[in-house]
Amino acid sequence: MKNFVITVARGFGSGGRDIAAMLADELGVHSYDKRILTLASQYSGYPEHFFREADETLNGSLITKQLQALPKHHAPTGELSKFTSDDRLFDYQKIIIEKLAASESCVIVGKCADYILKDYDNVVSIYVEAPRSYTLRRVMERMDDITVEEAHHLITKTDKYRADYYKYYTGGNYWTNPVNYDLTFNNARLGDERCVKLTLDCMKLKFGDDFVEYMKSIGKDI
Repeated sequence: MKNFVITVARGFGSGGRDIAAMLADELGVHSYDKRILTLASQYSGYPEHFFREADETLNGSLITKQLQALPKHHAPTGELSKFTSDDRLFDYQKIIIEKLAASESCVIVGKCADYILKDYDNVVSIYVEAPRSYTLRRVMERMDDITVEEAHHLITKTDKYRADYYKYYTGGNYWTNPVNYDLTFNNARLGDERCVKLTLDCMKLKFGDDFVEYMKSIGKDI
């Protein structure tokens, strides 16, 4: 079938990243999160620390080979202002996300990917959230030596950053608005595995027999 993409937006501590990894494993595809930053650095010519520390395991991938054949866009000499730098870095990430969607099946976590790919017909977008009691417990289970107060602060700060980031780069859209997504999950009610299953069911409904045949080709029934 034509390649497909799942975009995953998630509240901090909701389990969205784990769900993305499970979907990628179930479908036999890459899950891109920080690795998008690596590809954006390779494409743009900006030092990688501008995109944060990222995975370097994709040097032999198809998308990397395609990007290496494109003209490089080198960063200007000297430090950019934060505002200009952030805008430019987002533009490079947007290019990478669009090229991924056109070239391979994959899962993309965050990065406003649902908005960037909103007009693509090969995309299923999901948003994963959960009540604070659930996200608090999940964060404290994953992080050593963090107090309840610190966990509350971290969740609030991270979700505010994600909401502000989404609103700015999408021209005023709200990150939590369910109309941005094909599916919105309360993971406290469903759990990771059911969120994965419902996403696959949605893909079957949206992509039809082509998706069923793809799953058969990798030895999976749906």
